[in-house]
Amino acid sequence: MLVRFWGVRGSIACPGPKTVRYGGNTSCVEVRCGDQLFIFDGGSGLRLLGDELMKGEHPRDFDLFYTHTHLDHCHGLPFFAPCYDGRNRIRVWAGHLKPETGIQAVLGKMMSPPLFPVPMDIFNAKLEFNDFSAGETLEPHPGITLRTGPLNHPNRATGYRVGFKGKAVAYITDTEHEVGRLDNNILRLVDRADVMIYDSTYTDEEYPTHKNWGHSTWQEGVRLANAANVRTLVLFHHDPDHDDDFMDRVATEAAAARPGTIVAHEGLVLHP
Repeated sequence: MLVRFWGVRGSIACPGPKTVRYGGNTSCVEVRCGDQLFIFDGGSGLRLLGDELMKGEHPRDFDLFYTHTHLDHCHGLPFFAPCYDGRNRIRVWAGHLKPETGIQAVLGKMMSPPLFPVPMDIFNAKLEFNDFSAGETLEPHPGITLRTGPLNHPNRATGYRVGFKGKAVAYITDTEHEVGRLDNNILRLVDRADVMIYDSTYTDEEYPTHKNWGHSTWQEGVRLANAANVRTLVLFHHDPDHDDDFMDRVATEAAAARPGTIVAHEGLVLHP
């Protein structure tokens, strides 16, 4: 397995001189299981991944999984170069939407007037849209299992656990914790995971002024990782107001609280 981070921010992209080292693009994570490519979330980091994929061999066949469809997680899709290449096949998945809607309709609405100048019909790639219910177990390819679960976020969201050849990577972002109580849905997904990527938008000190905003803290990530015997905790979905110096302090404090904890930055590559 390989995990590569293309966008690590939440809420809004924040490029600039104060975010150079950790990056300013929003959520997008590449996971490779053997020769199969999975992409988790389509924030602004998706554009960079797409440009890199277009340098490689074609055609491409891969899966794009959304945790949810707030704009910071899906606005990269119109700028994802593989969508415009007819040789590619892309399966799009989501587990947070109600039965009367679906991922195709929601993304189509995003790419429609007056929000966007061109519709999804402009894509040349072969796109397949798959809706499921958070909590289901998926097997998109033989030997690769994706366990899913609901997260506590406005308009709902889905957490994922990718299992391949005895390794497990959990992607848990855009979820709000309850102070003093660990989330059992998350504990089930991250139990003894090799890598746990977690929504660490705030610190415990900041959280009270952001209650009900749908996000968690790096300290809660530590508590969950300890309870679930996670091997490596990766802090993710950084607040756009947290510049490089702030993230350096988080990295130092998190490593002291749980040795081996990593603060995600654009370009980070992990081999579980």
